[in-house]
Amino acid sequence: MQLSFPEAIDQFLLYLATERGLSENYQLSTRRSLEEFANWAGTKYGKEPGAVGTSEITEYLGFRKSGGLAPASMKLIVVALKIFFRFLKARGMSAQDPADVLPLPRLIRYLPDTANEIQVEQLLSADLAGRSFPLRDRALLELLYACGLRISELTGARLENLNLEERVLRVIGKGNKTRLVPVGRKACTALESYLARERPELGRGRAGSEIFLSRLGRKLTTQRAWQIVKEVVARSGVEINIYPHLLRHSFATHLLGNGADLRIIQELLGHADISTTQIYTHVDQSHLKAIHKKYHPRA
Repeated sequence: MQLSFPEAIDQFLLYLATERGLSENYQLSTRRSLEEFANWAGTKYGKEPGAVGTSEITEYLGFRKSGGLAPASMKLIVVALKIFFRFLKARGMSAQDPADVLPLPRLIRYLPDTANEIQVEQLLSADLAGRSFPLRDRALLELLYACGLRISELTGARLENLNLEERVLRVIGKGNKTRLVPVGRKACTALESYLARERPELGRGRAGSEIFLSRLGRKLTTQRAWQIVKEVVARSGVEINIYPHLLRHSFATHLLGNGADLRIIQELLGHADISTTQIYTHVDQSHLKAIHKKYHPRA
C-alpha cells in the first residue's frame, strides 16, 4: 500500500498518539521534522515515502548539518526518521527501511545548571506580600522543588492525585506514565494554606480539578507558571538565573549529595533510562572536586 507523505505522516502521528501515548509536544516536534524532510524529498526528487532510499536521507542530513543545525536538533530529526520508516515497513506501507542503518549523532553532554541549598532556601523564603495570590505562588514553588517536577507536570497536577495526609502526589509524566512522589512537609503546609484560603476563591465558577488555577479559575498555563517563578526569583534577591527546570535539577543534585541512591532518584524524576539520571553523578563529582581543590593542602 503506497501512501503519500501527508497520508503516511498522519497515520504515523495517530499511532504515536493512540498506541504510544506520546505527548502532544513530542508529536508536534516529530511532525515538523517529517514534514520538513517530505518537502525536501518532494521538491528535489519527487519521491513518496515508499521510494525513499538511504542515500536520499543521508543527503538530506548532510544538507541540514551544513546549514549549521546543532547536534541535538540533528538527533531529533534522525530519531523521527528512524521510527517513521520503521513504522512504515512494519505496517506494510514500505518494502524497505532506509533509515535503519543511520547512526545517531553523538551529543556533548552538558552538566545541568543547579542552585545550591542556600540559594533555594533564599528563593523559597522570598517575601510575597503584595502579590495577587501569594499562597498559590508559594505552594507552586515549594511543590516544584519538593517533588522535582517538570513544569508541565506541575500545571497538570490534579486534586484527586494529591494526598496531603499521606504526603504523596501521583504525577502524570512523559508518555502518560504515572509515578508516586513524596511531598515534603513544608510543601504540604504551603499547599494546605493555598487550598484552604485562595483556591476556593479562584475556583468559583467552572474550574477544573487542577491544583493550580489562574485568576480566571482556569488551569494555570506552563507559560504563566514560568513567569511566576521568574517574578519570585526577582523578589528573592537570588543572584543566579533560577527557572523551573533548574529547580528539578537542584532537587536531584541535592538528593544525591545527601546520600540518596541513584535508582531512587530515577524513580522520583520519572526517567525511563538510568543513563539520563547519571548526569547528576557528574554534577556531584564536580562539586566534590571543587571542595577538594579548595580545602586540600596538596590539591
